[in-house]
Amino acid sequence: MATARSSRLALTIVASLASAAALAACGSGYKPATSGPGSPAAANRPQAFAWLRPSATPPSWHTSRLPDGAARMAYPLRWRSIRSDPGTVSAATRAESGAIRGYLNATPQQGAETLGSWSTFRVDHNGDEGDVDVRLVASATNLRFRHAHGSCVIDTYSSSTGHRYREIACIVAGASATTVVVGAAAPAQWARQGPAIERAISSFIT
Repeated sequence: MATARSSRLALTIVASLASAAALAACGSGYKPATSGPGSPAAANRPQAFAWLRPSATPPSWHTSRLPDGAARMAYPLRWRSIRSDPGTVSAATRAESGAIRGYLNATPQQGAETLGSWSTFRVDHNGDEGDVDVRLVASATNLRFRHAHGSCVIDTYSSSTGHRYREIACIVAGASATTVVVGAAAPAQWARQGPAIERAISSFIT
Protein backbone atom coordinates (compact mmCIF):
# COMPACT_ATOMS: atom_id res chain seq x y z
CA MET A 1 0.00 0.00 0.00
CA ALA A 2 1.42 3.32 -1.07
CA THR A 3 0.52 5.16 2.13
CA ALA A 4 2.41 2.68 4.27
CA ARG A 5 5.37 2.57 1.91
CA SER A 6 5.51 6.38 1.81
CA SER A 7 5.53 6.64 5.58
CA ARG A 8 8.21 3.98 5.92
CA LEU A 9 10.38 5.45 3.15
CA ALA A 10 10.21 8.89 4.74
CA LEU A 11 11.28 7.41 8.06
CA THR A 12 14.05 5.41 6.44
CA ILE A 13 15.46 8.67 5.08
CA VAL A 14 15.21 10.24 8.52
CA ALA A 15 16.88 7.24 10.12
CA SER A 16 19.82 7.47 7.77
CA LEU A 17 20.22 11.16 8.55
CA ALA A 18 19.82 10.86 12.31
CA SER A 19 20.93 7.27 12.95
CA ALA A 20 17.45 6.75 14.36
CA ALA A 21 15.04 3.89 13.79
CA ALA A 22 11.99 4.31 11.57
CA LEU A 23 9.05 5.51 13.63
CA ALA A 24 5.97 5.06 11.50
CA ALA A 25 4.99 1.67 10.16
CA CYS A 26 2.12 -0.50 9.17
CA GLY A 27 1.51 -4.58 9.69
CA SER A 28 0.38 -8.27 8.98
CA GLY A 29 2.51 -9.82 11.67
CA TYR A 30 -0.24 -8.83 14.08
CA LYS A 31 -1.72 -11.72 16.05
CA PRO A 32 -4.63 -10.82 18.37
CA ALA A 33 -3.92 -11.49 22.01
CA THR A 34 -6.48 -13.36 24.07
CA SER A 35 -6.60 -10.60 26.70
CA GLY A 36 -5.17 -7.18 27.40
CA PRO A 37 -3.95 -4.79 24.67
CA GLY A 38 -4.31 -6.36 21.25
CA SER A 39 -7.39 -8.42 22.11
CA PRO A 40 -10.67 -7.89 20.20
CA ALA A 41 -12.22 -6.50 23.40
CA ALA A 42 -9.39 -4.00 23.86
CA ALA A 43 -9.38 -2.96 20.21
CA ASN A 44 -12.78 -1.25 20.04
CA ARG A 45 -12.14 1.42 22.65
CA PRO A 46 -13.41 4.84 21.55
CA GLN A 47 -12.76 6.15 25.07
CA ALA A 48 -9.04 5.86 24.34
CA PHE A 49 -9.51 8.78 21.94
CA ALA A 50 -11.18 11.13 24.41
CA TRP A 51 -8.21 13.48 23.85
CA LEU A 52 -9.31 13.96 20.22
CA ARG A 53 -11.06 17.32 20.40
CA PRO A 54 -11.11 19.19 17.08
CA SER A 55 -9.47 22.54 17.70
CA ALA A 56 -7.64 25.33 15.96
CA THR A 57 -3.88 25.17 15.59
CA PRO A 58 -2.03 26.87 18.48
CA PRO A 59 -0.86 30.30 17.23
CA SER A 60 2.84 29.61 17.86
CA TRP A 61 2.92 26.31 15.95
CA HIS A 62 4.25 25.71 12.46
CA THR A 63 1.94 24.45 9.72
CA SER A 64 2.85 22.36 6.68
CA ARG A 65 0.50 21.93 3.76
CA LEU A 66 0.56 18.80 1.62
CA PRO A 67 1.86 19.54 -1.90
CA ASP A 68 -1.59 18.88 -3.37
CA GLY A 69 -2.98 21.54 -1.01
CA ALA A 70 -5.66 19.21 0.34
CA ALA A 71 -4.51 18.96 3.98
CA ARG A 72 -2.61 20.88 6.66
CA MET A 73 -0.59 19.41 9.51
CA ALA A 74 0.55 21.52 12.47
CA TYR A 75 3.46 20.81 14.76
CA PRO A 76 5.03 22.50 17.81
CA LEU A 77 7.40 25.45 17.56
CA ARG A 78 10.46 23.44 18.63
CA TRP A 79 9.76 20.67 16.12
CA ARG A 80 11.24 20.86 12.64
CA SER A 81 10.05 19.88 9.19
CA ILE A 82 12.09 16.95 7.87
CA ARG A 83 12.64 15.34 4.50
CA SER A 84 9.67 13.28 3.42
CA ASP A 85 8.44 11.14 0.56
CA PRO A 86 7.09 13.10 -2.45
CA GLY A 87 3.51 14.18 -1.81
CA THR A 88 3.81 13.93 1.98
CA VAL A 89 4.89 16.15 4.89
CA SER A 90 6.76 15.14 8.06
CA ALA A 91 8.03 16.84 11.20
CA ALA A 92 10.06 15.64 14.18
CA THR A 93 11.72 16.63 17.40
CA ARG A 94 15.19 15.31 18.13
CA ALA A 95 17.50 14.70 21.07
CA GLU A 96 20.90 16.38 21.10
CA SER A 97 22.30 13.12 19.73
CA GLY A 98 20.08 13.52 16.66
CA ALA A 99 17.79 10.65 17.62
CA ILE A 100 14.12 11.31 16.93
CA ARG A 101 11.96 11.71 20.03
CA GLY A 102 8.64 12.38 18.31
CA TYR A 103 7.40 12.17 14.74
CA LEU A 104 4.41 13.35 12.67
CA ASN A 105 3.52 12.56 9.07
CA ALA A 106 0.61 13.26 6.73
CA THR A 107 0.12 11.26 3.51
CA PRO A 108 -2.75 11.34 0.99
CA GLN A 109 -4.91 8.24 0.76
CA GLN A 110 -3.30 6.15 -1.96
CA GLY A 111 -4.32 2.52 -1.56
CA ALA A 112 -7.11 0.27 -0.35
CA GLU A 113 -7.29 1.83 3.11
CA THR A 114 -10.80 2.90 4.15
CA LEU A 115 -12.38 4.27 7.28
CA GLY A 116 -14.24 1.00 7.80
CA SER A 117 -11.23 -1.29 7.44
CA TRP A 118 -8.65 0.92 9.10
CA SER A 119 -8.34 -0.94 12.41
CA THR A 120 -7.26 -4.14 10.68
CA PHE A 121 -5.62 -2.62 7.61
CA ARG A 122 -3.15 -0.37 9.43
CA VAL A 123 -2.06 -2.89 12.02
CA ASP A 124 -1.97 -5.89 9.68
CA HIS A 125 0.29 -4.07 7.26
CA ASN A 126 2.92 -3.41 9.94
CA GLY A 127 4.06 -7.02 9.80
CA ASP A 128 4.33 -6.86 6.02
CA GLU A 129 6.81 -4.03 6.54
CA GLY A 130 9.00 -6.12 8.86
CA ASP A 131 7.74 -5.00 12.27
CA VAL A 132 7.30 -7.59 15.02
CA ASP A 133 5.22 -7.89 18.19
CA VAL A 134 2.61 -5.56 16.70
CA ARG A 135 -0.18 -4.99 19.19
CA LEU A 136 -3.41 -3.11 18.66
CA VAL A 137 -4.08 -1.10 21.81
CA ALA A 138 -7.28 0.67 20.75
CA SER A 139 -9.34 1.61 17.72
CA ALA A 140 -12.43 3.66 16.97
CA THR A 141 -14.50 4.80 14.02
CA ASN A 142 -16.72 7.81 13.37
CA LEU A 143 -14.39 10.16 15.21
CA ARG A 144 -14.78 13.91 14.72
CA PHE A 145 -12.01 16.02 13.21
CA ARG A 146 -12.04 19.62 12.00
CA HIS A 147 -14.68 19.67 9.25
CA ALA A 148 -14.11 15.92 8.79
CA HIS A 149 -14.55 12.48 10.30
CA GLY A 150 -12.21 9.53 10.57
CA SER A 151 -11.02 6.27 12.07
CA CYS A 152 -7.98 5.85 14.33
CA VAL A 153 -5.82 3.18 15.88
CA ILE A 154 -3.29 3.21 18.68
CA ASP A 155 -0.72 0.44 18.31
CA THR A 156 2.73 -0.56 19.48
CA TYR A 157 5.44 -2.45 17.61
CA SER A 158 9.12 -3.26 17.46
CA SER A 159 10.88 -2.13 14.30
CA SER A 160 13.29 -4.28 12.34
CA THR A 161 16.10 -2.45 14.18
CA GLY A 162 14.72 -3.60 17.53
CA HIS A 163 13.34 -0.26 18.70
CA ARG A 164 9.90 -0.15 20.31
CA TYR A 165 7.36 2.52 19.33
CA ARG A 166 3.86 3.67 20.17
CA GLU A 167 1.80 5.05 17.29
CA ILE A 168 -1.43 6.89 16.66
CA ALA A 169 -2.57 6.52 13.05
CA CYS A 170 -5.77 8.02 11.65
CA ILE A 171 -7.45 8.08 8.27
CA VAL A 172 -9.46 11.29 7.95
CA ALA A 173 -12.11 12.03 5.32
CA GLY A 174 -12.78 15.71 4.74
CA ALA A 175 -14.41 17.89 2.14
CA SER A 176 -11.23 18.17 0.07
CA ALA A 177 -9.57 14.78 0.45
CA THR A 178 -8.99 11.68 2.54
CA THR A 179 -5.62 11.78 4.28
CA VAL A 180 -3.65 9.61 6.69
CA VAL A 181 -2.01 11.33 9.67
CA VAL A 182 0.44 9.47 11.92
CA GLY A 183 2.21 10.37 15.15
CA ALA A 184 4.76 8.15 16.88
CA ALA A 185 7.29 8.12 19.70
CA ALA A 186 9.22 5.64 21.80
CA PRO A 187 7.13 4.52 24.81
CA ALA A 188 9.65 6.11 27.19
CA GLN A 189 9.07 9.45 25.42
CA TRP A 190 5.29 9.21 25.24
CA ALA A 191 4.54 11.09 28.48
CA ARG A 192 6.54 14.02 27.09
CA GLN A 193 5.76 13.85 23.37
CA GLY A 194 2.30 12.25 23.39
CA PRO A 195 0.33 15.39 24.31
CA ALA A 196 1.90 17.33 21.41
CA ILE A 197 1.19 14.47 19.01
CA GLU A 198 -2.42 14.28 20.20
CA ARG A 199 -2.84 18.07 19.86
CA ALA A 200 -1.39 17.97 16.35
CA ILE A 201 -3.83 15.25 15.31
CA SER A 202 -6.72 17.13 16.94
CA SER A 203 -5.92 20.20 14.84
CA PHE A 204 -5.35 18.28 11.60
CA ILE A 205 -7.46 19.45 8.69
CA THR A 206 -8.15 17.87 5.30
